[in-house]
Amino acid sequence: MTTILDRKNTIASHTYNRRLIPPAALAVHLCIGQVYATSVYKLQLVERFQASDTAIGIIFSLAILMLGLSAMALGTWVERVGPRKTMFTSACFWSAGFLIGALGIATGQLWLVYLGYGVIGGIGLGIGYISPVSTLMKWFPDRPGLATGLAIMGFGGGALIATPLSRHLLSAYGYVASEVPTAANTRALTLLFVTFGIGYFVVMMLGVILIRLPAPDWTPPGWDPSKAKAKPLISTGNVSAASAIRTPQFYLLWVVLFCNVTAGIGILENAAPMIQDFFRDEPGGASAVAVAAAGGFVGVLSLFNMAGRFAWSSVSDFIGRKPTYVIFLGAGIVLYLLLAFTGNTSEAVFVLCACVIVSFYGGGFATVPAYLRDLFGFYQVGAIHGRLLTAWSAAGVVGPLIVNGFLDRAGTPGTLTASAYRPALITMVVLLAVGLVANLLIKPVAAKYQEDPEVVKAKREADLQAGREADAALSAGRGGRTSALAMLAWAVVAVGLIYGLWETVSAAIKLFS
Repeated sequence: MTTILDRKNTIASHTYNRRLIPPAALAVHLCIGQVYATSVYKLQLVERFQASDTAIGIIFSLAILMLGLSAMALGTWVERVGPRKTMFTSACFWSAGFLIGALGIATGQLWLVYLGYGVIGGIGLGIGYISPVSTLMKWFPDRPGLATGLAIMGFGGGALIATPLSRHLLSAYGYVASEVPTAANTRALTLLFVTFGIGYFVVMMLGVILIRLPAPDWTPPGWDPSKAKAKPLISTGNVSAASAIRTPQFYLLWVVLFCNVTAGIGILENAAPMIQDFFRDEPGGASAVAVAAAGGFVGVLSLFNMAGRFAWSSVSDFIGRKPTYVIFLGAGIVLYLLLAFTGNTSEAVFVLCACVIVSFYGGGFATVPAYLRDLFGFYQVGAIHGRLLTAWSAAGVVGPLIVNGFLDRAGTPGTLTASAYRPALITMVVLLAVGLVANLLIKPVAAKYQEDPEVVKAKREADLQAGREADAALSAGRGGRTSALAMLAWAVVAVGLIYGLWETVSAAIKLFS
């Protein structure tokens, strides 16, 4: 097993079809993207442990915190050992997180859920997030934005699948809402976690088996990097992770990502009560938007979050990363101002502004790996990406604090009016302006930070030899089952996404109607 996971055994032959790689990445990201669906069973956990919303909310916060910390700490290891060992490790941690969490639910020990899903599962999140992204970029050097959009779209799509699936599984396992814990409900919630732990491990193993690295001298058919049109900010050299964190570009991009994510969380954190409060005439009065319609609005936001990841990162391949972030941050300022001062005049205006802002949120996640590749090269882009994701962890803490801090002074979300949200929205405008300035200050990385080409070349030699061995193995007729497995992976990914889209769109249509 150790031999199979070795980096040298993941180097593909020169004739390997790169279209077999996206389902491997999606198989991992669709599974770990479940973290965005934890709110679906939050009330069930509150009931089981007789705990506060805050105490249960710590589970999600821990997972996101560990995502950033593990990606930062293990990014260099991810690059060194290769994607297969990394993705296998991620599958083990992510699955173990659910199973330990299930034990905590069954025994009534909340600390085990913290340890399992929050800490151990969070580590699986971090290393599972960065490895497929950096691998896809190496296979699609001609379209790095498209590549990262494919993978990170899967992360957004994970919640799209897990949200209705969680509801259906809880119902199938016999869960019935109750104010006090019951043996039947504890069993249903435990089985939900066990099902996810086993099911996600199986799906992620498809990705582990299929994943490959291109040989260092491989290029896409018909693409010649020496003839590619030069674009601003795209470096021809390579920068190591250790050198990258000494450049001003890294910290400017950290600020850009932090501001963009914080602004997006401003909408996502309170989406359902926010739309109701915006269409309430007085505090505590009736809202023109029903509770059910507010739930449909959350489903629509999840669609824009996922679609924005693929659409905006693909757009960045044509207009460049820097102009794309100018759109995210500049247009975000305008949309937040519209939301703050005219959002309560029309439900259509409110929903449109919120949806576009959330698409910028998703697009920011998907575009930043390609931005890093442009600035620092392919050499250790996964490790650099891991370090940058600390901006996500920081935004995950700061964003809710900003919004909830203002709202707590005004009252209880779900009973307020639009005016209560304006201070928080204006704060987001200021943050976006800071991010916009930081983005405009980004320039090409100075040559002094780049690695010696001979050093990079020497480290590629082992991969070159592995690529030649893969070519020989293909000529000998070995390894012919890869295409069948790839078709299976594509089928699993497609069925999952279609199911999630169908459930979400159907619910949104019914609710809004």
